[in-house]
Amino acid sequence: MPITNPEWRGALVPVFLAAQILLVHAAANGEHLPAAPALSGFPVEVGQWKLFHEDPIAPDIARELGADRLFSQTYMQTPAGSFASLLVAWFQTQLGGARQPHSPKVCLPASGWTPEIMDEVRVDTAAGAITVNRYVVANHAQRAVVLYWYQTPRRVIAGEWAAKFWLVPDALRDKRSDTALVRVIAWSAGGRDQAATTVATAFARELYPRLREFLPR
Repeated sequence: MPITNPEWRGALVPVFLAAQILLVHAAANGEHLPAAPALSGFPVEVGQWKLFHEDPIAPDIARELGADRLFSQTYMQTPAGSFASLLVAWFQTQLGGARQPHSPKVCLPASGWTPEIMDEVRVDTAAGAITVNRYVVANHAQRAVVLYWYQTPRRVIAGEWAAKFWLVPDALRDKRSDTALVRVIAWSAGGRDQAATTVATAFARELYPRLREFLPR
């Protein structure tokens, strides 16, 4: 019989987390760490998008994120002149007490951005369709559309709970647990959220296949 009582679902959460901890420690014993990607190898051109400028990350923010590879840069689409900001935080391992990606669900509000719309969008790419999170956020007069997802060698995952679920079986199967948090931002000028969504999705469509080539496979 399906469990529909919220109290039962809440009671199962600590059981799931305890079981995951035991399995994570078991998987960590035989983990093979992949070589970290060289940041110099990331393309300066992604389809019609060209690197516009790098976005330095403050040392305190980099320490807080705790990623093994971290970069942030802005791309411009030619000839349309659209801009998209990209952040990639890659983690070599999530096992054995290692750090895991910080969810934008926490980071964005902590930075003063208020989510107004939270849903998922499908992005059709040359490497297959992916489903990613979409946030429409506001901070006083500023608005932006944020797409983000978790990317592992096997899959793209939108939800945080789904990422936790797949961590253990994938680590046991592949003897690795590396993952990347990928975040794309397009600014919503004049409140045109749909236009910003189109820009962010267009960039993600070109980005995903290149990112698959760049990150360890």
